Amino acid sequence: MFVPMKVSLRVWPVLLFGLLFLSAAATQAQDWVHTGTNLSNTSIRLAAADFKPVSTDPQTPALQAVFNATLYNDLNNAGIFEMVSKSLAPQAMPGSPQEIVLSQWAADPANAAMVAFGSLSVTNGRLVVYGWLDDTRNAQNPQVLAQQFNEQASEEMARTIAHRFADAIIDRLGGGINGIAETKIYFVSSRTGSKEIWVMDYDGANQHQITHFGSISLSPRVSPDNSRVAFETLGRNGWDIRMYSLDLGRLVNFPGGYAGGSNHTPAWSSDGTRIAFSSARSGRPQIWISDDSGGRLHQVSAFGTDTSPVWNPRTNAQLAFVSGRTGEPQIYIMGQDGSNVQRMTDGGYAVSPSWSPNGGMLTFSWNRKYGPGDPGGQDIYIMDIASKRWLQATHESGNNDFPSWSPDGRHVVFQRKVGRHTEIWSMLADGTHQQQLTQKGDNFMPDWSWK
Repeated sequence: MFVPMKVSLRVWPVLLFGLLFLSAAATQAQDWVHTGTNLSNTSIRLAAADFKPVSTDPQTPALQAVFNATLYNDLNNAGIFEMVSKSLAPQAMPGSPQEIVLSQWAADPANAAMVAFGSLSVTNGRLVVYGWLDDTRNAQNPQVLAQQFNEQASEEMARTIAHRFADAIIDRLGGGINGIAETKIYFVSSRTGSKEIWVMDYDGANQHQITHFGSISLSPRVSPDNSRVAFETLGRNGWDIRMYSLDLGRLVNFPGGYAGGSNHTPAWSSDGTRIAFSSARSGRPQIWISDDSGGRLHQVSAFGTDTSPVWNPRTNAQLAFVSGRTGEPQIYIMGQDGSNVQRMTDGGYAVSPSWSPNGGMLTFSWNRKYGPGDPGGQDIYIMDIASKRWLQATHESGNNDFPSWSPDGRHVVFQRKVGRHTEIWSMLADGTHQQQLTQKGDNFMPDWSWK
C-alpha cells in the first residue's frame, strides 16, 4: 500500500518524469469538470424560509431550530443552488401555500427564483412536518413540490426529515440526481488511542465508532447496499482484509483476505458481488479479485507493485489502481481481467484513485513536484479519463490524500494533513466550497457511502 508520508516516499527511488500532458486553461477546465460532475455554471437562486412552528409542545422550538439549520445547510452544500442569505430573506414564516406571498421572495433583496417553506409541529411525541417548494415567478401554478413527514419526535429525526426534504428538492431541481443528505462517510480515527473504523453523516454530524479492536484498521469501504464494511487490519500474521456486518454489529467471515501476510485496500464492485484488493500472497503486491464472501479468488495483475484498486462503477469492467512498475507510483487503468493496461499519470507521485459514479472521471492524490527538494505539495486532482485533461482541486494547503466521490458525483471527501494533524474535509468536485468535517484526534481515509 502506498502511504503518502515523507518517511514512506523515500522508500521509492528518486526519479523525475516530465509531464506528457498539460492542463486546459482554467476556464475550460471549469467547463468540462462542471459538465462531467453535474455541477452548473448557472445556479438556481433558492431561499429556505424558517419553518413555522404550529404547536405549543415544549420540544417544538429545539426541533424547529435543528430542522431549519439542517435544511439550509443541506441545500447550501448541494452545489447547484445560490442560497439566499437569511439576512436578505423576508422575515415572514409562511406555514402553508395560503400564507406565502411569493412577490416578497421574488423581489430584491431576496430575488429568489424558488422558495422552500412549511410548518412543523410536535403532538403526542410525533414530529409532523409539511414542506413545499414554490416557483416565485409562476403565480398561476407555483407549486413544484409538496411533502409531508410524520416521525417520532427527536433531534435526530428532525435532522433526518430535513435531509429527506432537502434531497427531494435537489432531485426535483437538479436533473433527477439523488441528493446526498442521507449518505454516510466511513473513515479511520485515532481519537480513542488506536486506529478504528468510524462513521459520520455526510456533513460531519453524528460521528461514532464502529470497530473496537485496539489495533490498526485502515481503508474502510462500505458495500453498495450499506450492509457491510470491508477494511484492512493488522493482526498476528500481518495485514488482513476483514469484513464487518453493519446489520449484525460484528465481524463476518471473509476467508480470501487472510493469506500472504500483506492484504490491503479492498474495493467493492458497484453491484456488490465482487471485491478487489491488493495482496502479496504470490510475492509482490498484486491486484486480486474475490466474490463478496471471499471465495472464487483470482489474481488479475502480475507486474511491479500494484495496489489501491477501484472499480469503474458504471461498467464494473475496469479497475483503476496504483502501480510502481515504472518507478514512482502512478495511476493506471485496466480491464477486470488485467488486460488493456493504460497509464493515466506521468511524473511525480500519484496515489489513491477514486472513480466517479458516471465512470468518466478519476480523482486521486498527486504530488507533481515530487523529487529532490520536494516542497511537499500533495493535492487532489480530477481527471477526465477519455482526454486525460485534469483539474487541480486543492492547492498545496497541507498534504491532501485519499479522495472519495459522493454518489451524486458533485462532491469529493478527502483527508488533509496540516502540521501534525490530519482531518477529513469535503468539497465540490471543482475544488470549491471546502469544509472541514472532523475536529477531534487524527482522522484518515474517508469513504463516501453509495447511497
